[in-house]
Amino acid sequence: MSEHAVDAVDAVLARHMAAVPDALVARLAGAGSILAVSHENPDGDTLGAVLGVVAIAESLGRRATPVCSDPVPAAYGFIRGIERFRTDPEPGVGYDLTVLCDCADAARVGPVRERHPELFAPERLVSIDHHASNDPGPDDWVDPRSAATCEMIALLAGRMGVPLTTGDGALADALMAGVVMDTATFQHPNATPRTLEVAAALLGAGAPLSDISRLLYRTKPESQLRLFGRVLARLQTSPDGLVVWSDLLDADLSATGADPSMSEGIIDLLSQAAEAEVVLLFKERGAETRLSIRTKDGGVDATAVAGRFGGGGHARASGATIDAPAVEAVSGVVAIAHELARAVAR
Repeated sequence: MSEHAVDAVDAVLARHMAAVPDALVARLAGAGSILAVSHENPDGDTLGAVLGVVAIAESLGRRATPVCSDPVPAAYGFIRGIERFRTDPEPGVGYDLTVLCDCADAARVGPVRERHPELFAPERLVSIDHHASNDPGPDDWVDPRSAATCEMIALLAGRMGVPLTTGDGALADALMAGVVMDTATFQHPNATPRTLEVAAALLGAGAPLSDISRLLYRTKPESQLRLFGRVLARLQTSPDGLVVWSDLLDADLSATGADPSMSEGIIDLLSQAAEAEVVLLFKERGAETRLSIRTKDGGVDATAVAGRFGGGGHARASGATIDAPAVEAVSGVVAIAHELARAVAR
């Protein structure tokens, strides 16, 4: 990239860098060794954000390790550096700071937090996140107006003087993957003018937007398509059409040979129901159920449903884990969703 092009990218980010809190910058600048952690059951935004923090730290001469409690889904194998993820911190490393990326709360980190509680003590943590349900500490940066945590990491990179072209463009690639994932290629209402400006800066830094969009949204193995088919075949609707739901059972995974991570995208298909105010997907995981919720713009706040079951997220997209099998969880959740949907005035 030419020097003029780099200056243009920096100018785009400079308009928004004031949003990055001084306290967060100070914590990152003062840490010699950083543990960057994603949420469990990772998606493109949490993975891209973690790799972004790692790239920023290493560019500044720090040591950094990317960690995720769960194995990274194969669908994200195209992101450069994804192979660096570990399920646990590096042995023998004295981490000064743990950075949670895209985690609405520390519990979203998963089992790695239970295995290494000393690294997740409150005084060791900072959080960079965009979930409205997050209750931030004094040094955290939580911005529910951001479409993706990767949007925030791009601004953090600029604030800390790290070019988006770092790693021969790998930083820009990882952050673009998160922005594309959480906006469904800029189709969701969470995409703001700032989101588009940040995406323009990432594109200017060399991120292959069209390739990333194709790999995330228009490339699926046959086993995943068969899994989608089984879930869609069981679609149910309330009599007035305001609530639509389906379930994904362990038996579906066995029958199709699909991996649990391949459930990504099913809720978006269900959300295309024209009349539905609330869309629900119940994913069976042994004795518990993982609930995904989507709602229409200007209607039910999805966190109002998820919050009844200890979950959270965004107004239009939230989730929760219910301590009951899917067959038992459905009726109670649907009843709450329907009550809220009927109160929507359009």
